[in-house]
Amino acid sequence: MYILLALIGACLLGIAVHYALPHRGVRGVALAPALATAVAAAAYAVGQWAGLAESNVWLWVISLGGAVVITVAATLILSQGRVHGDARRRSALGI
Repeated sequence: MYILLALIGACLLGIAVHYALPHRGVRGVALAPALATAVAAAAYAVGQWAGLAESNVWLWVISLGGAVVITVAATLILSQGRVHGDARRRSALGI
């Protein structure tokens, strides 16, 4: 049941990441929250399988902190790739 708290928290942090990072216009509004939620779910499950209890702070640090770090990195990489790809296509079309 505590996994729901981790997933809701990760989704909220993903929304914050979406609005905090540049190039919001070139990515979908659901990319960062969905990615953060998926990463938090996987990290929480792995932490549980590793024997961490719900009351252990490391389970929460790993799931929420890992979700933020991976979401920031992936969002920046995907956004930069999109910006550069769009620029290449515009220059190829002569726009």
